[in-house]
Amino acid sequence: MTRRSFPVLVMLAALAVTLVATSCTSASSPSARPDVVRSVAATRTEAPAEPVTKVLAFVVENHSLRQMRQGMPWLNNLAKKYGYATRYHAIRHPSLPNYLAIAGGKTFGVTDDLDPSDHPISSASVFGRAIRSGGTATTYAEGMASRCQLTSSGRYAVRHNPWAYFTRERKLCRHHDVQLSQLQADVDAGTLPNVGMVVPDLCNDAHDCGLSTADRWLRRKVGMVLGGPDFASGGLAVVVTADEDDRQSGNRVLTVVAHPSLDHRVVRKGLTHYSLSRAYAEAGGFKPLGKAAGARSLLTAFGLS
Repeated sequence: MTRRSFPVLVMLAALAVTLVATSCTSASSPSARPDVVRSVAATRTEAPAEPVTKVLAFVVENHSLRQMRQGMPWLNNLAKKYGYATRYHAIRHPSLPNYLAIAGGKTFGVTDDLDPSDHPISSASVFGRAIRSGGTATTYAEGMASRCQLTSSGRYAVRHNPWAYFTRERKLCRHHDVQLSQLQADVDAGTLPNVGMVVPDLCNDAHDCGLSTADRWLRRKVGMVLGGPDFASGGLAVVVTADEDDRQSGNRVLTVVAHPSLDHRVVRKGLTHYSLSRAYAEAGGFKPLGKAAGARSLLTAFGLS
């Protein structure tokens, strides 16, 4: 080999190395592998689901799962669209112990529907615990003449407004236990609470009026909530349940859960009002109260935890 041909061979070898390296890089790059491109794109566009940090529960009165499904067509359609539980049971009869179970994680030995003056409770409620944990809580009570009203009047029944029974939280109750008219503003502003309960009056909760009346009322009020920014964000779960059945169906009631991620979810696991109390705690970021600590989570059952 002559001295002049040696540089040419070196250049040819370098060119070959460059071509091989370029070929390997191209073969392994995303642009050369459509499956990799799709994977990368998915990684970039998929966002984690919004955690549920707000639970708003609507409570109606004294009807079983079967009665509610047959007599409340709008609510039944809502259940089919989003999700519902087939084995959700109230705790006992009459009304008040069930509301206390939701609000305080136990019935506190109450077996009647008497006023707060007869049943002063010094324990914490999910409402007060949410606020003292840095969150928010509101009860929206229809027909209530003044905030945290402690006696029944007209169509307002204090036994359906559990926060009024928790004496150590009376100051918080007077500030955050408000008339139903406040609901619209909170929905529009996207400021629904972490722990919220809507209490219809004795007609609209199907206690004194028919299920069709309650169904029309829920269509307006729940429909309004579903059209608000809190629900659209995925941070809010809306629950519709009954405090108890008609004493003819083993206290099994229809419980509907609405959330943007749900698509006709049917939950057949056993749930109770303690499960709802636990859901409040999970949304509010505090430890479940009383028997709710050992209850199956409503949010987990519906895949929302």
